Amino acid sequence: MTIAIGDTIPNATVKTRTEDGPADLSTGEIFSGKTVVLFGVPGAFTPTCSMNHLPGFITHNDEFRQKGVDTIAVVAVNDVFVMGAWEKSSEATGKIQFLSDGNGELTKALGLDIDLSVAGLGVRSKRYSMLVEDGVVKQLNVEESPGQADKSSAEALLEQM
Repeated sequence: MTIAIGDTIPNATVKTRTEDGPADLSTGEIFSGKTVVLFGVPGAFTPTCSMNHLPGFITHNDEFRQKGVDTIAVVAVNDVFVMGAWEKSSEATGKIQFLSDGNGELTKALGLDIDLSVAGLGVRSKRYSMLVEDGVVKQLNVEESPGQADKSSAEALLEQM
């Protein structure tokens, strides 16, 4: 079942890159007591993700912060090292938190997984954006096609806030 507005983010663990190496991060640590923008992408370094989706959240970072957002995070079913490399190459350090859902635990728990085996990618995340307040989904925008980044864009989410 796909998560919906009004639902609570399920318990799951993702990984993040730290100065000391990969570290586990629970959804409770990410969302409890915070206002969070979370956007999911099918894959780090893929064209739509790198050229269309991620840049909007970097560009509009200050606008989200002015609206009370504590954290902006991107999640993908990629390993923590790939996500770390994407963070560095995108120059988003300090603006976007990069979360590795390498086994798709969070993505599957959200019901936002998609089988892209036909493209040689395996099970990945659908493209989406959401606004979460203290663990509760307040806005949710899921793309029909993984190659689109329109209704899940930073601009679309800002208009909803």
